[in-house]
Amino acid sequence: MKLFQSIAFGLAAWALPFGAAAEAQVQQIDPNTAIDGDLQAAPATPPPAREPAPATSLPAAPRVGDPGFASPAAGPISASEPPVPGMTSVPAAPPRAAADGNTYREDDLIGAAEGVFGKGAKGLALMIQDILKKQGQPNAYITGREAGGAVVVGVRYGSGTLHHKIEGERPVYWTGPSIGFDVGANAANTFVLVYNLHDSEDLFRRYGAGEGQAYFVGGFNVSYLRRGDVVLIPVRFGAGLRLGVNGGYMKFRRTQNWVPF
Repeated sequence: MKLFQSIAFGLAAWALPFGAAAEAQVQQIDPNTAIDGDLQAAPATPPPAREPAPATSLPAAPRVGDPGFASPAAGPISASEPPVPGMTSVPAAPPRAAADGNTYREDDLIGAAEGVFGKGAKGLALMIQDILKKQGQPNAYITGREAGGAVVVGVRYGSGTLHHKIEGERPVYWTGPSIGFDVGANAANTFVLVYNLHDSEDLFRRYGAGEGQAYFVGGFNVSYLRRGDVVLIPVRFGAGLRLGVNGGYMKFRRTQNWVPF
């Protein structure tokens, strides 16, 4: 019996150090804390930080007035872009063309003069061309006939049609004295070039004339009359003989009047 007790005490004494070590290694755990820890999600690992991309420098926007500036509404300009169907690019008319639209051209005037003096009248076309070269193109002309006679004091009567490039046609009459050293009588077809007559009503005035003329049967005579900016260049062709240096005027009327003054 004592032997068993001695063995038991020996075993107990031998196991005592192991029990203390095992007790030291046992960790006290709260059951509630363990359950809550299982329910909570593990913290997410934050993503690695990205480095910022380098800033790209943009060209400065062009300002109005800078070279190469184009309006956005105008769209891109392309030299090879085809034209829009139905639209034709019309070049600007030269200044001379605008003036020609209000004046008579050489062919028109020669044709009108041939209607007065007869087609193919010798020297007529060259005379008209020479006048136009010196004076330019008129914006009106008169076709008609006149008659007159003089020994010392001459009288001239005429009637015809004013052709205005803008205002059309209207009848006109003219009278006037011719005072000077005149001999003979004459009857002539008359063609008058009219310059700077913007309103046909301005024709019905008195125009001073200074003539130094000599023409014979079958010849032409050219004279000049002027009032302000309006210039008249009568071209006459007819039968008779009249020599001299005369001065006077021509007065244009709306209706015929036999009083020359």
